[in-house]
Amino acid sequence: MTVLEDRIAMAESDNTITLDEMFERLEKMPVPEGYKVEVVEGTVFMSPQRDTHWEIIADFYDQLRTKYPRKRVKSDVRIDYPGHLNGFAADVTVIAEDAGRTEGGHWRCEDVEFVAEVISKGTAANDYGPKKTAYAKAEVPVFVIADPYRGECVVHTHPRDGKYAVEVKADFGEELDLTDTVVGLVLKTDEFPRD
Repeated sequence: MTVLEDRIAMAESDNTITLDEMFERLEKMPVPEGYKVEVVEGTVFMSPQRDTHWEIIADFYDQLRTKYPRKRVKSDVRIDYPGHLNGFAADVTVIAEDAGRTEGGHWRCEDVEFVAEVISKGTAANDYGPKKTAYAKAEVPVFVIADPYRGECVVHTHPRDGKYAVEVKADFGEELDLTDTVVGLVLKTDEFPRD
């Protein structure tokens, strides 16, 4: 157990730690440059940004910016989601034009219109599991998983009762037709690199 895990375990033992307290403690710790920090179901995850990962994020960002102003497209910004201690910093997030903030100053998950997560080996289970569930419970209209190891994207839409009703897979190189969603765009994946 690392020092960080030990400190968080001690704080959780009295069941009083909040997500804000976890992030406050994390901000005081030396996180290596180039790492993203998230809390998924009360567990802290640190993931390094790889070139492949970043290129896909940048491609999503560039394509989304053809429709959305910069202030609505976010990357690695903490947003708290339903479930036990879920503070995610999604790879790409689009928030509603009239998005509001919580008392703590964070964007509200109810105002998220689109999320894209690019798979990392160490945290892939989070994206396909608890994060997908949390996004569905928050009724995020469009959730895309880009997997450079499989060379495919999985598009989740129509959240209902804490699950996504529609799932469509597309190989890298195929277009993601989101014209019938709130996104209203066709996203290209032909330049997404593989790992």
